[in-house]
Amino acid sequence: MAKKPLYDVITCGSATVDAFAKTKADLITINLADLKRELIVYPSGSKIMIKDLEFQTGGGGTNTAVAFSRLGLKTAYLGNIGADANGDRIINMLKREKIDFIGTKGKEMTNYSIILDSVKQDRTILAYKGASMHLLYRKIDISKVNSRWIYFSSLLGRSYLSFKKLLDLASKRDIKVAFNPSSYLASSGLKRLSPILKKVHLLVFNREEANILFNVKNESMSIKEMMKRLHLAGPKIVIITDGGKGAYCSDGKNILHAIPSKVKIVETTGAGDAFASSFLAGMMMYEKRLDAIKRSLSLAVTNAASVIGSYGAKNILLSRRAAEKKMNKNPVKVQRFKP
Repeated sequence: MAKKPLYDVITCGSATVDAFAKTKADLITINLADLKRELIVYPSGSKIMIKDLEFQTGGGGTNTAVAFSRLGLKTAYLGNIGADANGDRIINMLKREKIDFIGTKGKEMTNYSIILDSVKQDRTILAYKGASMHLLYRKIDISKVNSRWIYFSSLLGRSYLSFKKLLDLASKRDIKVAFNPSSYLASSGLKRLSPILKKVHLLVFNREEANILFNVKNESMSIKEMMKRLHLAGPKIVIITDGGKGAYCSDGKNILHAIPSKVKIVETTGAGDAFASSFLAGMMMYEKRLDAIKRSLSLAVTNAASVIGSYGAKNILLSRRAAEKKMNKNPVKVQRFKP
């Protein structure tokens, strides 16, 4: 880039207000011939009492922005929010977290989610996709799209068209791209996503999304084979996370496996955002170290573990000092992956 970037990183994705509702729900398991499903059950035709209700801001775009900012990186958030009370809540949160808002406001309502109890340490989300689906490229002040990296989480609807134009802009301005797509985009398949992946430097999937991308079930395709195919599509660094089994990271030559310690899980919402953004933050923070990828994986696992230990996707995101203190006290096991 001709001039010094305004930001270390710009995040582009959804912004929501999340309501965490704690209820008395039961879990049942249904076994079919080729499918096992677990369902949260509420009595039909009855009033369900909520034991506790907590409001937080969420969404992949703002969750990751907060992670970057708390780790000491100059950060901006690019997305579309509603001109409503929830939109104001998000703007105020960004100001508190020292994040510049370089996005737009539209007539649609701000995204809203109701997150039901964690049953067996997982969650069910009722999601209203509002303003975040209506980010219009012509309304973006592209003079502010000036950073070392731009991090994209999943963008749907009209925002997807803007995402593709922003990808082109990033290429022209020599901005590196990180991409953490959703299962919805993964369902498009590798062939359809290939034109996008050619422009991506860092790609992060979870195992479920990777299975959907390759249209395979369970573990019928190995991590090594997935990594190989994804590198051929363009990304220089590929990460696949796999819950309690840890995370796998490939630079095209070696695959590293980060193994998390056992932690008490309170709520899993936002763990993926924390992991992906913390890894990228680490790649910027430790770029001069020979073990940059290994150190970044340790940071990512540490911050994700902090998030799943409390309610709210942002509450316990760590500062650089706090994260490195935890990393030194409880080192994350990172080793060469041997399939």
